[in-house]
Amino acid sequence: MTVGKVAVNVVHLGRISYHSALKVQQQHIKQHLDSSSTSPNTLLLCEHKPVYTIGIRQAPYPPEEEQRLKALGADFFRTNRGGLITFHGPGQLVCYPVINLGCFKKSVRWYVCELERTVIKMCSKFGIKASTSPDTGVWVGNNKICAIGIHCGRYITSHGLALNCNTT
Repeated sequence: MTVGKVAVNVVHLGRISYHSALKVQQQHIKQHLDSSSTSPNTLLLCEHKPVYTIGIRQAPYPPEEEQRLKALGADFFRTNRGGLITFHGPGQLVCYPVINLGCFKKSVRWYVCELERTVIKMCSKFGIKASTSPDTGVWVGNNKICAIGIHCGRYITSHGLALNCNTT
């Protein structure tokens, strides 16, 4: 299937709490699912205050570990995205595509691969040799430069990727 050009609105949220960004995502998802709406595909861009998010493929994270991470000054959220635990914070570009895969290709595997390919292409423009591995995400050598964890319901995507730009 060849995918034609589809318009995607880009929304810059700036530095925003994870909880607030999640609410914005949920509003966009709801617009897509409202049968009377012709909601546009949207890419939400932001940077988060320190937060740990846990996906549905979670290892056991006991309440003591959650409290330890919160004591470090970070928020902690259990989410409906794929993946394990991920840290988000200053210096990281977080991208939340809220799109209808029906406008592109109705394949979650294709979508995740396209996210990885897009990040690899973007890294190459900065002279960074990035690649995939058997694990989801984008890597530079043995270091993960971009975490990917998505949710897709009724072919509407949410959550997305976190690209380390200027983290220490």
